[in-house]
Amino acid sequence: MTFKQLQTAIKKKEYAPIYFLHGQESYYIDALINQLENEVLSDGEKAFNQSIIYGKQADFKQVVDMARQFPMMAERRVVILKEAQEMRTIAQLESYAANPSPQTILAIAYKHKKLDKRTKFAKSLAKHATIFESKKLYDNQLPEWIRGRVADLGFTIKPDANRLLCEYLGTDLSKVNNELEKLIINLHKGNAITSALIQDQIGISKDFNVFELQKAIGHKNGPKVVQILNYFSENPKANPIQLVISNLYNYLSKLLITKTAGAKSDEQLKFDLRLSSAFFVKDYRVGAKNYSLNSIKFMLQKLRIADLQSKGVGFRNLKPTNIYKELGAIITNL
Repeated sequence: MTFKQLQTAIKKKEYAPIYFLHGQESYYIDALINQLENEVLSDGEKAFNQSIIYGKQADFKQVVDMARQFPMMAERRVVILKEAQEMRTIAQLESYAANPSPQTILAIAYKHKKLDKRTKFAKSLAKHATIFESKKLYDNQLPEWIRGRVADLGFTIKPDANRLLCEYLGTDLSKVNNELEKLIINLHKGNAITSALIQDQIGISKDFNVFELQKAIGHKNGPKVVQILNYFSENPKANPIQLVISNLYNYLSKLLITKTAGAKSDEQLKFDLRLSSAFFVKDYRVGAKNYSLNSIKFMLQKLRIADLQSKGVGFRNLKPTNIYKELGAIITNL
């Protein structure tokens, strides 16, 4: 089942005896656990019929004992096992998974990793549990996810604002969702999230951001590159250097793919670059035309060094100001 299908089934009270939620993306797991925690039982029923335990402190016997108890003045019990990946004896829940209580919903949040399907526990789960793997999104899937999430909240988002969030926040959906919820606090239903709103609420400048830096690099606009890097240097909290370097590395990697793409069409390149629209391919074609293959490789090499310098790994730990200054000099002299 998909995330949306699971949400709908829970709303309709079409429950499974066991929910095993696993995978790298914590956002979907947290959302489903919160839904089960808040919607299955009434507030009055929760006191006697809902138990929440954490994997680090839990033992399989404790979980089974809770799940085997009869509900009191309610149709069912809800037992939620959070951070289950830290539970040492989780595999010993195999016997319960093979014969779960029909009066209990056992929800297991197994985050940041996947369950090994070859184990006996996994095979027992496959017979009676609803298993959901929460996968990380690819970069090109994020704009559509943001549009959908904003629509669910009752708003719209401008394309430039969407791209700005994608460039700055990456694919950590929990982080993106938190920022979206901040943005809509003072918005009227149906209104649009704009770049100006993002600048006011989150502190991401619509003129001095990673996307504008990429554009300036692609068009070989040296003064603009230096201007933006200076702004980043003066506003380090809103522009963490590791994030800036990571975004630039991603951009230059795509520039390298474009440079070596030969006669591929925009649609083919969109797929190779994992872009949400072929419209953005032209930006990479401009950059690929303005730099030689060796220049792009050279910038990538310097970014690797800058990343290590920012972390003090193998190089002296430089301040962001000095790293930005060096990067600006390198880019503008190519």
